Amino acid sequence: MHTVELLQKTMALAERLGYTVRQEWLGGAGGGACEFGGRKFVFVDLSLTVVEQLEQVASAIRNDPSLPHVEAPVGVHTYLGTKRAA
Repeated sequence: MHTVELLQKTMALAERLGYTVRQEWLGGAGGGACEFGGRKFVFVDLSLTVVEQLEQVASAIRNDPSLPHVEAPVGVHTYLGTKRAA
């Protein structure tokens, strides 16, 4: 799976996990997960490379307790180091 496709599928998985994914130009100054107002967000810094953007999203959702129970393509679960939902 190409990195851009993996990023798109990982962002879609984040949304299925209840995150709002925001892609913003942050100039390399931030990004990642946060929660406010009872909502979960992942900010993806568009100034970063695709690989770095992918790692921002992956880091945000990798430890989410719902992750093992959500269906996702094998490549996404492989990249995240999680087992695919049964």
